[in-house]
Amino acid sequence: MSNYLEMTDHGVPVWAWVRGVPVDPAAEAQLRNVAALPFVHHHVAAMPDVHVGIGATIGAVIATRGAIIPAAVGVDIGCGMMALRTDIPAARLPDDLAPLRSDIERAVPHGGFKRGGWSDRVPDRVATLWRDSGLADGLAALEARHPKLAGANSLTHLGTLGGGNHFIEVCLDEDDRVWVMLHSGSRGIGNRIGTHFIALAVRGIEHRDLGFHLPDKDLAFLVEGADPLFDDYLEAVHWAQSFAQANRRVMMERILDVLRRRLPPFRTDKMAVDCHHNYVARERHFGAQVWVTRKGAVHAGKGELGIIPGSMGARSYIVRGKGNPDSFRSCSHGAGRVMSRHEARRRFTVEDHRRATAGVECRKDRQVVDETPMAYKDIDAVMAAQADLVEVVHTLRQVVCVKG
Repeated sequence: MSNYLEMTDHGVPVWAWVRGVPVDPAAEAQLRNVAALPFVHHHVAAMPDVHVGIGATIGAVIATRGAIIPAAVGVDIGCGMMALRTDIPAARLPDDLAPLRSDIERAVPHGGFKRGGWSDRVPDRVATLWRDSGLADGLAALEARHPKLAGANSLTHLGTLGGGNHFIEVCLDEDDRVWVMLHSGSRGIGNRIGTHFIALAVRGIEHRDLGFHLPDKDLAFLVEGADPLFDDYLEAVHWAQSFAQANRRVMMERILDVLRRRLPPFRTDKMAVDCHHNYVARERHFGAQVWVTRKGAVHAGKGELGIIPGSMGARSYIVRGKGNPDSFRSCSHGAGRVMSRHEARRRFTVEDHRRATAGVECRKDRQVVDETPMAYKDIDAVMAAQADLVEVVHTLRQVVCVKG
């Protein structure tokens, strides 16, 4: 039996896994706006981490027939998580973890688009991957049709973390084994792709008689078979997803290199997880082939592994999907913000943040207060609300956290 609450207004219903977790009324309004669109299939699924986004909520799963809403995918296309288990026991970690964090910060560029890339020379491994994986040729083909995608620091961002809520963590599981976990996406080029196609979709509907009311211009859509941009957008999204996966893989390799220099020899095992949470895919649900956009949601097919992180100072979870059809076989991608970054900076002090992250080697300055644990929903309440979507395989607690 599913644990969702149903919101019905006009259009399809919204099924929301939000029992015991707060939901911003503005997020509810965005969910209802999406549900009113005539091409949305069956229902809209809202995950317990749901919160306000641009046009479409973050933490939403939307199935559509014959159309895709670029803003329902978002601008951090392919953003996701990667986690890898090692055989390192906690006892082998140094007492002082600050040098380890510093080494990781030197090995993986982090920060915003301008300062968070390879500033001197792109490492040979990154340049080779860019060329041999087809990423370079794929982007060149996209740029030929959409010149505005050029100049987005794509190569210099491959293997880099970014800022905001992106992070690298060294964690311990319930058996005190060391894991490496990271959260990042397609960086500047993914943002450029998302922004570009959202703008094109908005422009495309401005003078078109839709035959229905579009409640938010950011819900502008591309029509399959009728809009020449539809196929271009799909190609760009799939390219960005590949870039994001390659980005996470490069970072993981560099972090493991740091651990190998700092720690005695160790092995990694087969418990590795890599999952997108901002993407679009062709799937079958409720009797129809549809386009499924997950904006801040993870595919949770039966037996499929996923990652649901908490926040700085909170637990994270490796989960196994239950394949619940009511959620379009999806689960949350994290705890979800409970307040804006501006509100977090206004409400909390550096001392508040230090207390909340006690025991974690991480930044404890004013620039990361907007990422403090209190800015997020209670991860345990989020997990309880989606007990019918996933089961917990491992519980992780971070000991080192790198933020952009």
